[in-house]
Order: sequence, then C-alpha cells, then structure tokens
Amino acid sequence: MTTVVVILLCALFIIGIPVGFALIIAVIPYFATIDSVPMQVIIQRFIASTESVSLLAIPFFIAAGSIMTYSGITDVLMDLAELLVGHIRGALGHVNVVLSAMMGGLSGSCAADAAQDCKILVPTMLKKGYDKPFCASVTAASSLITCIIPPSIGMVVYAYCTDTSVGKMLASGYIPGLLMCVSQMILVSRLAKKRGYPVSREKRATAKEFFTALRKSLWALGLPVLLIVGLRFGVFSATEGGAVCALYSLLVGKFVYKKIKREHIVPILRDAVRSSSTVMLVMCAANIFSYFLSWERIPQKISTALAATISNPTVFMLMVVALFLIIGMFMDGTSAMIVIAPIFAPVVKALGIDMVYFGCIMVLCCALGAITPPFGAVIYLVSPLLRMRVTDFIKELLPFIGVTILVILIMVFLPQVVTFIPNLIYG
Repeated sequence: MTTVVVILLCALFIIGIPVGFALIIAVIPYFATIDSVPMQVIIQRFIASTESVSLLAIPFFIAAGSIMTYSGITDVLMDLAELLVGHIRGALGHVNVVLSAMMGGLSGSCAADAAQDCKILVPTMLKKGYDKPFCASVTAASSLITCIIPPSIGMVVYAYCTDTSVGKMLASGYIPGLLMCVSQMILVSRLAKKRGYPVSREKRATAKEFFTALRKSLWALGLPVLLIVGLRFGVFSATEGGAVCALYSLLVGKFVYKKIKREHIVPILRDAVRSSSTVMLVMCAANIFSYFLSWERIPQKISTALAATISNPTVFMLMVVALFLIIGMFMDGTSAMIVIAPIFAPVVKALGIDMVYFGCIMVLCCALGAITPPFGAVIYLVSPLLRMRVTDFIKELLPFIGVTILVILIMVFLPQVVTFIPNLIYG
C-alpha cells in the first residue's frame, strides 16, 4: 500500500495538483483500508496542526513583509544602497543585490523582494542601458538572499517541522547571506566590466552623505537587530517576535516614513492572508502525510538504511544538497522542506550533524529551487512582469545559479560559516 501512496502522490504532482491537496488525496486510500485508524483521524490531525501557537509566527512575519511594500522602507534602503555602491561599474546591479540583502532583514520572502525590484528598480536599470535578461537574472538571484537573512520564513518553517530553536535558525543566516551578497556582487562586477554597464555616481559618497542616508535608514535597519536581541534575551518568543515585527513595520511606515495610508490596510491584510493560507495548507497536509510516514515507520527505515551506507557527515550533506537541487527543479522548495525535513531529521541526529547547520543549508537549497528551471516560481514571477522570454532569462540565470551552489558548498565544507553566530549568541 505504501507503493500505491507514493505512485499516487507522484502522479498528482505531475498533473499539477497543488501540493497541499496532493498530500491529502494521496493518503486517503491508505487510511481508508486500515480498520484500526478511523477516517476522522485525518480531519483531527489536519485541524490539530493549526492549533500550535508557534505557527502564528509565520502569518505575522508574512504580514510584516506585506507592510514593507507600502511603508516607504524600500525607498530609503535603496537610497542607502546606491550611496554605498553607486560609484562601482554596473552600479544598479550592485544596488539590486545590496537592496535584497537589506530587505532580507525585513520581508523574509524572495517572491516579494523580486516583485518589488521588478516594479521599483528594474525600470531605472533598463533606462540606463542594462540588458533586460541581466536585470531579470540579478533580480531573481538576489531575491534568494532574503530567504536566508532573518527574519526568514523558511527558517521558521524548518524550526517548527524539526523542533529546532527558532532563534538559532534565524541567527544562522547572517554569514551565508553575506556570502551570497558578496559572491553575487563579484559576478555582477565581472559582467558589468565585460558589457560596459555604467556607474550611477561619478564619485564615491562623502561621509556626510552616507551618514545622512544611514540616519534615515536606522528605523528600517533596526528591525532585524530588534528581533535577534529580543529572542536572545527572552524579551519575546518567536511568535511574539513575528507580531513585534509586524507592529514595528506598521508604526515605522505610518509615523516615521509616513507612507502607509488607511486605504493600504485592506491590500496588506489580503496579501498576508493569501500567502499565509498557502503555507498553512501545505503544513497541515504535511502533518497528515507525516502521520502516514510514522505509521509505516518510513523515517526509521530510511534512517537505518542511510546510517548503514553513509557514515561520513560531509558525504551525507553533499547527497542532501544534490537531492534538493533536483527536487527544487520540480517542486516548491517550502513544500519539499515541510515534507522531507522530518524524514531526514533522525538521520541527521544519528550522524551527529548540527540541526541548525543542516537546516540552514536545506533552506538555501530549497530557496535555490525558486530560480532553477523548469518550474522555478521566481522565474515565472519575474518573466511576465518584465515581459520577456523565459529561455533568455534562464540562459542569463545560469552563472548566478552556479555562484549560489558555490556558496552552498562552502557552507557544507565549512560548518562554522553557519554555526559561528548562533554559537556566539546562544553559546
């Protein structure tokens, strides 16, 4: 019967049934044939998944990201980013990357970041003579930085699925996020010199200009600091931290930057509800699927098989990276992580691998799936917004995908890149 469930699930994925519904439909025949498990259990476990207080962090962080779109924070951070890198050749490409790194500490969503840049920054890049495929690729690739720098929604989801510290998971993303930013800027610099892309400022910003822009940005840049400090010293829990982020963003947008109006409240809530509903449906469905896996003892069987064949943690991590790079080509990364992370968790613990280290790499591998063909979600978000052919877009994306894989390999072979800040903060 287990084989039937797997075949049915794969078939549902292939014909395009949404992941949440596919997971539920696939296990219904299994539980319908087991007399010892009433069908009501499926409904009970589905509803029970929504009753966890810690899950409230997800809609709160998503709401904070929605508020950012209307708060004026993006404009302030873009001015600061241009002052920092505007004098470098290919300046607006660098601004795109740096802005994503700054927004990573605010929105936590690669799709939201990519959509914002397409509307705000890319039109200016096109007017300055940048090629459209380059604009699309740097926008899509840099949006992945927002998935790893806190407050990352993916980090919170992983922490919930594997019972890992949310605070440690969020703290683990800073150095990898910085590595992604630097590596993408190096690639942008090489492409800009080769193609003759212009600078946006003739001279480096003066200290006065920089500190003026920095002072305006402090309210925005203070959010990730507030979050990590509050979690570390127990001022609030992860769930309360999500609410604090949403409230902080609203107050800054309303009273500091004065961009949020009354008519913006409904669109903000609508975006937050839609995004939260998608994630929560998948998580509830995954809980039912996990019940099936536990009933069949599949995680234990996989753990035993892998432990017998792979004893080297580095080899195991390389296998996980390869697996998720393949899965990311065909399946939404968050959905894949929700389903697969609990299966691999026993193996990770048995091999003595740090769950935070494993989780950070898994989140980035899942995020990379958003820009890998043929089904990368960000590819099909950016290409219609910029009205360009997907084939041209993907060709230009390949170097950025390669750079991201290089960062992942650095994380695999140098675990301290991930664990240094969590260990520094939490001991």
